[in-house]
Parts: sequence; structure tokens; C-alpha cells
Amino acid sequence: MKININTVHFTADGKLRDHISEKLNKLVKFYDKLLGVEVFLKLENSGQVKDKIVELEAKLPGKTIFASATDKTFESSLDQAHEIIVRQLKRNKEKLKQAS
Repeated sequence: MKININTVHFTADGKLRDHISEKLNKLVKFYDKLLGVEVFLKLENSGQVKDKIVELEAKLPGKTIFASATDKTFESSLDQAHEIIVRQLKRNKEKLKQAS
């Protein structure tokens, strides 16, 4: 599975990139046909405390699923978006089993 990390208007440090890769590599446990994940890290300039945005775009055969989360840190935003993607992957896998 390929993981592509994109940052908007800043540069992510190696520790954050490693944390993202480590966390997203576990997605294969939930859906083994996962082709890749596109990660977008953004900073929101609204003046609020919750200004770290993580968007995940998981590519499946013939389908793309998306999750976005905003929180105080990239790590907690990633955790929230990861949970959303896991739920969607499980739901998608269940639909495939029912169709067979």
C-alpha cells in the first residue's frame, strides 16, 4: 500500500510523517485490497484553537473513501480521521461479503 503525505503551507517533521505512516499501515488489517492513502495536512487560520486539519483519501479498487478531522494537534486529528476510515472500510468489506 502506498501512503502519500501532502502538507499545505508548511513542512511536516519526520516524527509526524513516521507517526502517520505507522498508523495508516495498520489499515490493511481492515481491508486487504487497499491500494493507497492520500494524506493532506492543513493549518486553518481561523484564530481558533482547533486549527490542525487532517484529510484522508483511501483508494480502493473502483472506489475512493474520504475522511476529515480537525483538532488541536495533527496526532489527534489523525486519530479521529483514522477511526472514520476504519468504519468505512469495515462497512465496505461487509457490503462485499453480502454481495457474494
